[in-house]
Amino acid sequence: MHIDVLDPGFYRALAANGSVGAGEAWMDGLWECDDLVGLIQLLVRNRDLLDGMETGLARLGGMALRAWHALQRNTLSGSRRNIAAHYDLGNDFFKLFLSPDLMYSSALWAGANDTLEAASFRKLETICHQLELKPGDRVVEIGTGWGGFAVHAAWHYGCHVTTTTISREQHALAKARVAEAGLQDRVTLLLKDYRDLEGRYDKLVSIEMIEAIGAEYLDVYFAKIGSLLKPDGLALLQAITIEDHRYEQALHSVDFIKRHVFPGSFIPSISAMLAAKTRASDLGLIAQQDFGDSYARTLHAWRQRFMARLDEVRAQGFDDRFIRRWEFYLAYCEGGFRERSIGVSHLLLARPGFHRGAAELTT
Repeated sequence: MHIDVLDPGFYRALAANGSVGAGEAWMDGLWECDDLVGLIQLLVRNRDLLDGMETGLARLGGMALRAWHALQRNTLSGSRRNIAAHYDLGNDFFKLFLSPDLMYSSALWAGANDTLEAASFRKLETICHQLELKPGDRVVEIGTGWGGFAVHAAWHYGCHVTTTTISREQHALAKARVAEAGLQDRVTLLLKDYRDLEGRYDKLVSIEMIEAIGAEYLDVYFAKIGSLLKPDGLALLQAITIEDHRYEQALHSVDFIKRHVFPGSFIPSISAMLAAKTRASDLGLIAQQDFGDSYARTLHAWRQRFMARLDEVRAQGFDDRFIRRWEFYLAYCEGGFRERSIGVSHLLLARPGFHRGAAELTT
């Protein structure tokens, strides 16, 4: 592994803003590394080195970043602004590197020769299997994305899916994809905040949306899930997670992702989610499965696809600083998943009236 510092401004950025400053210096082309993922892994393995970046002036910079992050609260209007900052970059941009189903969440990989397309399909099938979907089920989805799950569940399982997003870009493309599949009678697309959802459903799904709600709204989120489900209802959440012992520290710090990729975001721990669902609902945990290794492979595939199509990225109006930001973001996350400092889990939750069928949580 070789690191080349190309400009002394790198050291100033590192001193002023620690690890966030290092990421910003990468965006500005002040340093290079021939194995960015490996470097992230090395720093995660030696966390004292990573923590050492947050001393001196970087602590003052960290205070400013925390003050900025506090302004990104996920109120009804704040959520729309935070979501738009990332997901409204343009649907054509995300099509450059996602699988054809446009699932912007971890796939579920199997063998060494697996493909992103197959792994993404496997993830959707696993979710539907765990929810024991059947024709006529009324399903609600918190976080439409570009309609991948809704189309899959309605097409393959004959469900009636109501799905909501607050991204206008996502809503427009999801609407077109539902129409293209001829599923307008089975899929209802809403453009509203999950907190405004009403009704009672047999099943609920939320795929990597919890990270966008804000930690202060965890109880609200689980209360809403409970209220949307029938007394025998079943829910499956796919959530990025952080180690329990690091949750509080991460909650009160601002990393590169919060500053430059997902404003207003946080990563919950398993314990934080379970505590919130206990406080706010009568939901019970049926099963939980971590598959963080699959997320590392998913991010690797996205980064390869992204870097292979840089001419098309530039043609959409994005400059080199934007490209380097996304390269750093994808590598940063891949390194974290490879070292298991972050994970991703399926949490299967049920209302008290639910009785488990034959399906088991499998990967």
